[in-house]
Amino acid sequence: MTKDAHKLAFLGLGVMGYPMAGHLATAGHRVTVYNRTPQKAAKWIAQYGERAGNRVAATPGAAAADADIVMMCVGNDDDVRAVALGADGALSSMRTGAVLVDHTTASAQVAREIHAAAAAKGVGFIDAPVSGGQSGAENGKLTIMCGGDASVFARVETVLASYARAVTLLGGPGSGQLTKMVNQICIAGMVQALSEGIAFAEKSGLDALAVLDVIGKGAAQSWQMDNRGKTMVADQFDFGFAVDWMRKDLAICIAEARANGAELPVTALVDQFYARLHAMGGGRRDTSSLIRLLREPR
Repeated sequence: MTKDAHKLAFLGLGVMGYPMAGHLATAGHRVTVYNRTPQKAAKWIAQYGERAGNRVAATPGAAAADADIVMMCVGNDDDVRAVALGADGALSSMRTGAVLVDHTTASAQVAREIHAAAAAKGVGFIDAPVSGGQSGAENGKLTIMCGGDASVFARVETVLASYARAVTLLGGPGSGQLTKMVNQICIAGMVQALSEGIAFAEKSGLDALAVLDVIGKGAAQSWQMDNRGKTMVADQFDFGFAVDWMRKDLAICIAEARANGAELPVTALVDQFYARLHAMGGGRRDTSSLIRLLREPR
């Protein structure tokens, strides 16, 4: 290992976690990986195992046992609890002074639960959901929204930068997850608006690509327009952030809004549109497939 390298563990090698763990190995850290499906972990170690010290562990606890920092990126609140708090979970073996970082998009409540459980064992915790999708993970350009104690964040910031263009502490435990909710609320509204705009252009007989090129140079410009506009016009959706993943995230947002009194009328409506896409068999398509409801109204 290099002078600034750490012993790390990465738990969860999905479409996001696999490349994120790869960036850590490429940066010279010693990485132990765990994945619920062993074949995925075997594939990862075959790709990165030539770098000294990288290995596969059979359980989250075995992976985390001697790590300075443990990252996890799993599916939902239940997965977070199982991987962190289970009998063979990360906190069952993490040493005092180590830090657990959760990149899962989950609830603020579960972040606070894990923070308390970690603190009881002398382990630091940062909730750190990400934005940027699979391409951001692969290119090391994620935006990471963090919640937790400032002193703990300072110990992991440089390591997290291995796969990020921005790593920001937003407040205490749960603040990262709350910020990710804001992110998803904004995206839901933007994708629906972009869908309506493109569908309107098509119904009006305009060249939708030319329209996007023009308005993309003005106030309507957005990441969604830049990265999804052309594929929406082409009716291509077999990539990107799946409808079912967005439905999970919006359910978290809506539940939190019920608890804190925020009103999310547009978000709730777009969530219903995503439910329709799922019912049509489109749960694995990209979230930009919202436009299909306007092209194929029911």
